[in-house]
Amino acid sequence: MWPNASFNRPLIWGGVIALCLMPWLPGLELRLCALIPVILAGADILRLMRRLHLRRELLEAAVHLSSDGLLISDSQNKVLAVNAAFSRITGYAPEEIIGRNPSLLSSGRHDEDFYRRYWQALAVHGYWEGEVWNRRKQGDEYPEWLRARRMERAGEVFHIALFSDISRHKAREEDLQRIGLEDTLTGLPNRRRLSDLMVSRLGSLRAGEALDLALIDIDALKSINDSLGTEGGDRLLKLFARRLTELARGGVAGRIGGDEFVILRTTAGGDHGEWIEELRSTLTQPLEVDDQILHLALSIGSCRAPEDGRDPEVVMQRLESALYAAKRHGRNIDMRFQPALDSGADLQLGLANDLRAALESHGQLQLHYQCQHQASTGKVSSVEALLRWQHPLRGPVSPADFVPLAERHGLMLRLGNWVLREAVQQQANWRRAGHRLCIWVNVSALQLIQGNFEASLAALLLEYDVPADSIGLELTESVLLDERAGDISRRLATLRSRGHQIAVDDFGTGYSSLSYLKDLPVDKLKLDRAFIRSLPGERSDAAITMAVLAMAKGLGMEMIAEGVETAEQREYLVSHGCGWIQGFYFSRPAPAADVIERLNGYESGQLSMAMA
Repeated sequence: MWPNASFNRPLIWGGVIALCLMPWLPGLELRLCALIPVILAGADILRLMRRLHLRRELLEAAVHLSSDGLLISDSQNKVLAVNAAFSRITGYAPEEIIGRNPSLLSSGRHDEDFYRRYWQALAVHGYWEGEVWNRRKQGDEYPEWLRARRMERAGEVFHIALFSDISRHKAREEDLQRIGLEDTLTGLPNRRRLSDLMVSRLGSLRAGEALDLALIDIDALKSINDSLGTEGGDRLLKLFARRLTELARGGVAGRIGGDEFVILRTTAGGDHGEWIEELRSTLTQPLEVDDQILHLALSIGSCRAPEDGRDPEVVMQRLESALYAAKRHGRNIDMRFQPALDSGADLQLGLANDLRAALESHGQLQLHYQCQHQASTGKVSSVEALLRWQHPLRGPVSPADFVPLAERHGLMLRLGNWVLREAVQQQANWRRAGHRLCIWVNVSALQLIQGNFEASLAALLLEYDVPADSIGLELTESVLLDERAGDISRRLATLRSRGHQIAVDDFGTGYSSLSYLKDLPVDKLKLDRAFIRSLPGERSDAAITMAVLAMAKGLGMEMIAEGVETAEQREYLVSHGCGWIQGFYFSRPAPAADVIERLNGYESGQLSMAMA
């Protein structure tokens, strides 16, 4: 509230009347009495002046504290006043701008028509708002968001302009646009931008021209990162990207994944094989990173358009087919696409289309659940959700076939989200029926990288009224070490704080990094079935199993052994302190209804299930 700044009118009028009557009053005493209202009226006027002065000081302080620049001009557009933010933004002190025309700030970017519309809006509507580019005293141009108002008082016209410097906002917009088209680490075009460039290059091919493409994978990049550290690995990728850019020479180089780069060129009769040899020769030259000399091994898949296809999607799929063929043949080799290279290419493409259709339809995809048992008693408290695909023509399709297919054809994110929703929905059904089984769900790298995973999961749990502690999350070692997932430790800690348990799946089969494991908020390790299969007879597997069990115990984690199929394996694991087992010895994966039928109304934590 502003301090009261109004006259005490009866008191003022009384003082005026007394002052007028004083000369006519007889006697000193009456005159002195008449002086009292005069003095009181004068005091009231003084109070009013002080409060008006206070109001002015408060307004000036508020104006100068504002982060927005303020400029007031007259009808001739001469500056009357500015605030401190004006000087801070433009570089002009008040004495340098007052009395001058604000056109002093003009950047020259706007034409006469722009300013005509500006003044017309003020004259007609009394208000204008929009983006303006001006020039600071130092000479650099900057964008501002300007709000201007026209005021008319006592026959005089004034203009009040309030503006904010939006340079940072514009820079963020440009960064976001650039990030959408560039790889943030190397600055090379990303997959989206490369796709646009490929469409452009294919569409502009003239008679006799071809487009050569190569997809390059740095073999064993994760082990290099383990040796150099994350920052060293980033420096390596930047050096590699710089070398690849130098090779492009009028072509295009880009990065589409953690260890995958693309280079393409338009050529008129150039030899494709010689080009690939030049790429390999140059890109495998030693690189020095952190005083270490590195010799890279590269797998290269290549193709040529329009010989190998004109459609950009087809060309990219064939490029990927060539790369995967190179990897299958032992890595560190080159493969050019040809139909005989992957005789099942058309079959695979058709199967990928069928998988897309399965995601849209109902009934083909289904979750089966395999129980996880307490090793010593057989009691069940949780299940793992496993995806199954019943193809309408081919019958059951193995996850070993359709999961890599989903990864290659960009379906992994949709597939992972489908599994997550189905598992949460099933959990809601089980809880309504009184069953308390924690469902473990596998989380892919793409879900963490592209899918706004934490927010999506929280929304899903809220939609079905399912508590977080009833959905466990399994991540493989490769996901935990994928740099694209960001600060994985912080993200897992957030999920864990909400109530989710975290497990490392297939432990021991990937690029194990004990330093990562030590720092990550993980509840359980799932020892891969590869180490269980030969127990207890195979000495090396037994030694690895005992070591992992000891490590898990030392880190305060529980251990789940996968693929337990025999009584001997179970007894060995129990004798060495393994808490939980999963495998055919107790139960095979089954549809939700079959799992509940086996539970047969018992509380999950009180049931010992018979062997499958």
